[in-house]
Amino acid sequence: MSNPVLVEVTRGRLVESRHRGAVAVVDADGATALALGDVAAPIYPRSAIKALQALVLLESGAADRFGLGDEEFALACASHGGEAGHVAGVERMLRTAGLDASSLACGAHWPLHQPSSQALARAGGTATALHNNCSGKHAGFLCAACGMGVAPRGYVEPDHPVQREVKAALESLGGGTIADDQRAIDGCSVPTWAMPLAALARAFARFATGRGLAPARAAAAGRLRAACAAKPWFVAGSGRFCTELMGHFGARVFVKTGAEGVFCGALPELGLGIAIKCDDGHGRAAEAAMAAVIARLLPLADQDRVVMARFVRPQLRNWRGTVVGEIRPTELLAAPNA
Repeated sequence: MSNPVLVEVTRGRLVESRHRGAVAVVDADGATALALGDVAAPIYPRSAIKALQALVLLESGAADRFGLGDEEFALACASHGGEAGHVAGVERMLRTAGLDASSLACGAHWPLHQPSSQALARAGGTATALHNNCSGKHAGFLCAACGMGVAPRGYVEPDHPVQREVKAALESLGGGTIADDQRAIDGCSVPTWAMPLAALARAFARFATGRGLAPARAAAAGRLRAACAAKPWFVAGSGRFCTELMGHFGARVFVKTGAEGVFCGALPELGLGIAIKCDDGHGRAAEAAMAAVIARLLPLADQDRVVMARFVRPQLRNWRGTVVGEIRPTELLAAPNA
């Protein structure tokens, strides 16, 4: 099945690039509200499911045992920019469990936030695992291991109790068993499990509503959603799509980016989960597609439409700042509410 063109990139009067992909919007019972392209093919969700992976932090009892709050919960769900506040928050999480950065198995990279990366280099510093955009998730896993009373060593391995709990949560939320041959290794070294877009969307609908979940899991999901709505800067950072969208809509919208053109989200008031995959792995297309889906489905006030316009059809500028084109959803994906 050939996926449709979801997003076009213009330059002048011409369409210069086209991005194909698939979109699934599903409710907690698995009923489809929108399906474009092949939503049954398994894809690796990558960082888009960090909020689902973070359930183990709360369900293990570690979050309450170590006195973690909204900032730490948001960091556990984050692909953060490595800004100073992000790094300090991850260090704080580790300290509560008696650990430090040497326990992190995510690897090191320079901050995604360019000013922070430049400041670190000017100061003669170097990137550490704390700057890794996944360090908050890893700190959450380490705290969960300690909360479960198991050794944190090897917490990224698929047979570690933390990762077994993560896999079980994904299966429960998505409504199906995930075979071992659907496992690969993510960029930060934890297992990544391939799931169909429709199952991912259903998982986020359940995460958003608590429907179909045991009371303890529904409560954990609610606390994570509330934390991301209250502290969206810790989920991504300055100028980032996820932070700005959740900063505007609060608890009405949950969104989370993933690598290789994946985006997941939820609209709690509508009871819907969203999963998007762009075939070429381009994040700019996945962002525009997510914005278009939200604008298409969510009731919007005039001020919401103004905010959404710059995400649904972001302008393209050259190095001098001149507007040269735009990124826009195709008619197939076009948002009638925008």
